[in-house]
Amino acid sequence: MPLPKVEVQFSELLRAQSHVWNHIFSFINSISLKSAIQLGIPDIILKHGKPMTLPELVDILRINKAKAHGVYRLMRILIHSGFFIEEKISQNEEKKGYWLTPASRLLLKEEPFSLAPLLLVVLDPILTEPWHYVAEWLKDDHPTPFSTLHGRSFWAYAGQDPKLNHLFNNAMANDSRLITSVVIRDCKHVFEGLNSIVDVAGGTGTMAKAIAETFPNLKCTVLDLPHVVAGLKGTKNLCYVGGDMFETIPNADAILLKWILHDWSDEECIKILKKCKEAIPSKEEGGKLIIIDMVVVDNQKEEEEIIESQLFFDMMMMVAVGGIEREEREWMKLLKASGFSHYKIINKLGSRSLIEVYPS
Repeated sequence: MPLPKVEVQFSELLRAQSHVWNHIFSFINSISLKSAIQLGIPDIILKHGKPMTLPELVDILRINKAKAHGVYRLMRILIHSGFFIEEKISQNEEKKGYWLTPASRLLLKEEPFSLAPLLLVVLDPILTEPWHYVAEWLKDDHPTPFSTLHGRSFWAYAGQDPKLNHLFNNAMANDSRLITSVVIRDCKHVFEGLNSIVDVAGGTGTMAKAIAETFPNLKCTVLDLPHVVAGLKGTKNLCYVGGDMFETIPNADAILLKWILHDWSDEECIKILKKCKEAIPSKEEGGKLIIIDMVVVDNQKEEEEIIESQLFFDMMMMVAVGGIEREEREWMKLLKASGFSHYKIINKLGSRSLIEVYPS
């Protein structure tokens, strides 16, 4: 009688072992993808114009031919991860070659929505090494594991590292192109009726430019640090203002905060939100905030990939900049503490949401 019980126990242990193994080695997915981007594999396959065989790919890559099997093994795991597929070269041939998926198309150099810059930022040793200091950080007085290792904030480091700063700005610009396209298509009504809007910490103005072009009668202002907006030229209904969102925000009907508040602690967010409230009119006069950020789901009804993305980003914010991805109850508490009374969440942006917020 004990034998079946032991078999069941070992079966559970072996499944648990695989589960643990997969989490121990999950970094291999990320680093394998980074290797493919560094080698330019998605762009090489696209330029080839049709499914590409292993010998053809190896030849273009100009690698050591003795290591061709390494390319096969790299592509095999990336196929498993959904970044490439194998397709027949032609209907008359059985020979197969590598081809792109929607995910790998988001990693092409010329793709306006490319996630390659974000990948290269997040997987740079500057940002991966702090993860080894999380346990130490939980016991020390530094604001983030990043500062535990590097002795300064991510923002200070990026400001003095041109390569990191360039990759980060490119990553944010590409994200703005994608999210703006969706917002203007599916949430256009949010901007209708406004006469003016300020894009706070809007960088080089990727999102503001699209809004200004879509609504030519809407006066758009981009607020960011002086060195970010220096030399940038506006248009008839778009201008740039150098400043600090913690100090003052130009007056407008609406304030846009795209992927800003998740970078900051509750105390810092309240400071920003109070400055926003000072800059807009009352709800009756049309004043509002437009926040684009994650609203972390607290149930299992959402897609697993969305939940996982939100939890990954939350940990990334904690380790890199000291920010947080918030659940609805946390947003509600934050907004109430800043003098806002009503909000509406629009869930049409994948892992993120658009939140319309009105002053008390």
